[in-house]
Amino acid sequence: MNLITLADYAGIYVFAISGGLVAIRHNMDLFGILVISLLPAIGGGTLRDTLLDVPVFWLKEPWVIGIALAGGISTILYNSWNKVKFLVWADALGLSLFAVLGTAKTYELGYGFITCVMMGTVTATGGGLIRDVVCGGPPLLLKEDIYAMAALAGSSLCYLALYCGVNTTIALSAGFLIVFLIRGMAIHFKPKLPSAEQIQRRIYRRK
Repeated sequence: MNLITLADYAGIYVFAISGGLVAIRHNMDLFGILVISLLPAIGGGTLRDTLLDVPVFWLKEPWVIGIALAGGISTILYNSWNKVKFLVWADALGLSLFAVLGTAKTYELGYGFITCVMMGTVTATGGGLIRDVVCGGPPLLLKEDIYAMAALAGSSLCYLALYCGVNTTIALSAGFLIVFLIRGMAIHFKPKLPSAEQIQRRIYRRK
């Protein structure tokens, strides 16, 4: 079992935990928790494979569904996760893993920079977007918070490292660290991207 496969399974498990925690916060029953845990765990990868017109990964490896369900069940068994800000950090970890994995998988198919970065970002953010929409909450992807930008930065670095012939482990690790650091700083310091209203105010103020 290689590094990419292990990281993929870890990302599925962690993102499933984020889905399970959201479901618990919405007081869903056991079935609801398991369903919502699947959305961030396999949603982004499903979108990526569909867009790239390749076999959807969990249809070839159905046991990953079991990994995702295990992540959802663990949120019930270990309720201490609900007492801390584990949701945003689990989401940050899943975001970091999936951004570089999506980029690496697309790179292996022979695609260029734009496609690899876009598919890395889709893999990292697509499932979380579906989770938030289904649960009726504000999607992290579409808020002012630094989220998708972190995935874009890590995916870009990962692609450039792979393109320059850097060892795969180092390339994935570097991209992962960039995503996690940017997202971690966003969680801690809460910087905001400017809204449309703020941009317009600055533009018209200068005129």
